[in-house]
Amino acid sequence: MSEEMKPCPSCNSPYGYSLGNDVYACPECSYEWNPSSISDESVLKVLDVNGNELQDGDSVIIVKDLPVKGASKPIKAGTKVKNIRLTDGDHNIDCKIDGFGAMALKSEFVKKA
Repeated sequence: MSEEMKPCPSCNSPYGYSLGNDVYACPECSYEWNPSSISDESVLKVLDVNGNELQDGDSVIIVKDLPVKGASKPIKAGTKVKNIRLTDGDHNIDCKIDGFGAMALKSEFVKKA
């Protein structure tokens, strides 16, 4: 018997398996879902360094000095960034930082303010 595996909408694990009755379960995070009840539009879920979910328009604080290519100084830890936009990809936060301009950040280096 060949069961189709579906990626988990909670943690993106590729190992979601069928429990029968159109219900799937994730072996990594134990999330259960019905694929027909989930919209085709996947919801972007971005977590900060502490595991808090970030949303568009949030303010965040940089938790580590971040070197910037072409800049003479790094972005200092403790810098507050307002009105972020979430994106798909490796650098999943777009923002503007005073003194640096438009910037893409990784969520693992910020915490929700």
